[in-house]
Amino acid sequence: MPRAVVFLAEGFEEVEAVTPIDYLRRAGAEVVIAGVGTKCPRGARGIAVQADADAGELSGYFDAAVLPGGLPGADNLAASAAVRSFCEELWNSGKLIAAICASPAVVLGSFGMLKGRSFTCYPGGNLITSRGAGTAGEFALAIISYLFDREKAAAVGKSVLFK
Repeated sequence: MPRAVVFLAEGFEEVEAVTPIDYLRRAGAEVVIAGVGTKCPRGARGIAVQADADAGELSGYFDAAVLPGGLPGADNLAASAAVRSFCEELWNSGKLIAAICASPAVVLGSFGMLKGRSFTCYPGGNLITSRGAGTAGEFALAIISYLFDREKAAAVGKSVLFK
């Protein structure tokens, strides 16, 4: 079973966080919600999400990291040494990094992970990026397709009536 972490910092975009969490769990992935600086970060619209773990205390094997956008959420992710260290470790081992909205430029750009990569809305090797909240469903299904296969992504899409 693939294992993914979704990092949440104060000011994250709720749709971009909860959609991948929900879809990945529907697909059968183990998803760990990691709080950055707090165990219950609030999104840009004031919705609080209880984290499973602190970003600085993650352990074990992970197949992917998901970075929701939103401001100041993306800025807070970029400022986190724990997020940077974790993402660099995954990146260097060829594991998936998926970022949406502001996070590709703000977070991954500041980590130096975009050099020579297509980004904004294109899969590129072990990097999946997307434009924003309106593409969160497609973003989540692309992650499932990468971690599982297209058939699993299609089944999850069908279960949520995704068009």
